[in-house]
Amino acid sequence: MSPFLYVLSVNGLLFLFSLIFYFFPPKKINSIYGYRTFRTMQHQKIWDFANSFFNKQFVLFAGISLLGALVLASINPELTWQPMILLVLCLAVSVIKTEQELNKHFDKEGKRLK
Repeated sequence: MSPFLYVLSVNGLLFLFSLIFYFFPPKKINSIYGYRTFRTMQHQKIWDFANSFFNKQFVLFAGISLLGALVLASINPELTWQPMILLVLCLAVSVIKTEQELNKHFDKEGKRLK
């Protein structure tokens, strides 16, 4: 398989999903689509905040992941696990940053901090 095709099928697909989440965020709390954790599903305000913040981070880091993987593919055509590591890092950083932001703005019960 071509390294560029591999990158587009892994990191490109992640970037496509990030754009879908960004342009079509979930409106109501649901168990299928959106940034779903126990805390974010407690109140609509937390749900909206978490999904808005996560979607912005997801687009940013998925784009960086895609560009990084394309650079790796151009440098080394024998890619194996590197694009997958970038994909996992992209998701991990997006989730960690979202949880940090939730901790800054909401307490454990879901009330907004002053």
